[in-house]
Amino acid sequence: QVQLVESGGGLVQAGGSLRLACAASGRTYAMGWFRQAPGKERDFVATNTWTGGKYLAGGNSYADSVKGRFTISRDNAKNTVYLQMNSLKPEDAAVYYCAASTTRYYGGSDADNYDYWGQGTQVTVSS
Repeated sequence: QVQLVESGGGLVQAGGSLRLACAASGRTYAMGWFRQAPGKERDFVATNTWTGGKYLAGGNSYADSVKGRFTISRDNAKNTVYLQMNSLKPEDAAVYYCAASTTRYYGGSDADNYDYWGQGTQVTVSS
């Protein structure tokens, strides 16, 4: 069993930045972020491909709505994945969930590819 613990959510003004972190209690491979706004389905945000620390061009992928504003990264030594969110918009407000796979190196945008989920962290963006 792997536990994922998210942190870093909060309230920010539009145009501001937040950095989310997700610490895994065990070995994980693909890790990603999803979000869910009230009354909406859970949507893909970003994913990081497991490379064992080697650089992989195109190893990260993003939803079109966050490209150029959000950056996913990971620290393998800490089993932690981050989501740097810049130029936040009110429509980015949601509960953000960390997801991880213990079998897949690449998880992509399909939530079914991830085995474990965090409890979620709230991001609120004021206009």
